[in-house]
Amino acid sequence: MTEDIKKACEVMAAGGIILYPTDTIWGIGCDATNEKAVQRVYELKRRTDNKAMLVLMDSEAKLDRYVSDVPDIAWDLISVSDKPLTIIYSSAKNLATNLLGADGSVGIRITNEEFSKKLCERFRKPLVSTSANVSGEPSPANFSEVSEVIKEGVDYIVSYRQDDMSKAAPSGIIKLGAGGLVQVIR
Repeated sequence: MTEDIKKACEVMAAGGIILYPTDTIWGIGCDATNEKAVQRVYELKRRTDNKAMLVLMDSEAKLDRYVSDVPDIAWDLISVSDKPLTIIYSSAKNLATNLLGADGSVGIRITNEEFSKKLCERFRKPLVSTSANVSGEPSPANFSEVSEVIKEGVDYIVSYRQDDMSKAAPSGIIKLGAGGLVQVIR
């Protein structure tokens, strides 16, 4: 795992994209502050950049660096969630602009899974985490279901957990709006 993390960080620091296991499904990742790397992910997924991608972080303590106003309810949701939860915040900052929603929002998930958490800690920046599939195709439940198009399009494929055949599920998604509005997306 240590060598995978080191190599993945080197690739992302150079603007590359990776295929890696997350706290949910296998994902395509890159430096969430690098617009060129984010654009490469959109191109690989054959997806327009008007559909935002989410960001993975290792600690809620880093939220203030990337969200202008973290509503109080967000802290409560993070602390009580017993499964992976993506929260959409309305006021992103310090992230690649092509990563954000048209309204400036961003979805962020705090990971507690061992590999992705250590990867985020070592990289010291948020990571793009989008499902490892071409847009419109089913999301892979495990590494064996990732298409060759995706595998050939990334700069590095993490070895860790490739043999794990358990079926992972995507995260829950909640959007936080003005006045404490909470909208369940998934």
